[in-house]
Amino acid sequence: QVQLVESGGGLVQAGGSLRLSCAASGSVFRFNVMGWYRQAPGKQRELVALMSSGGSSNYADSLKGRFTISRDAATNMVYLRMNSLKPEDTAVYYCYAQLLRNDYWGQGTQVTVSS
Repeated sequence: QVQLVESGGGLVQAGGSLRLSCAASGSVFRFNVMGWYRQAPGKQRELVALMSSGGSSNYADSLKGRFTISRDAATNMVYLRMNSLKPEDTAVYYCYAQLLRNDYWGQGTQVTVSS
C-alpha cells in the first residue's frame, strides 16, 4: 500500500523560508512523477511543482524563482524549498505521486505565512 507522508510545514513570517519533505513508501517501483500541490481556504487545489523520475520539473508560473523542487528518486523522497514566502502562500500543501497511472496523495501539511 502506497503512503505519502509530508513534514516540514509550520508558521513562518513573510519573507521567510521553509522546506517541505515527503517520504513515499509501499512501492518497489520508482514513482513516475512526484511533487506538490496546495489548497488555500476557499480555493481549489492547485499545482505547485512536479518532477519526473528523469529530473524534469514543472512549476506553477507564479511560483517560479521562489520555490524549488528536488527529488531523490532512489529513496522516493521529494522536497520543496520555499523562499520569500508571502501570506498568500498560506495553504495546506499536499505531496503527490504517480505510479503506473495511479495517483497518490499525502494527508497534507499546513503552511501559514504571517504578515
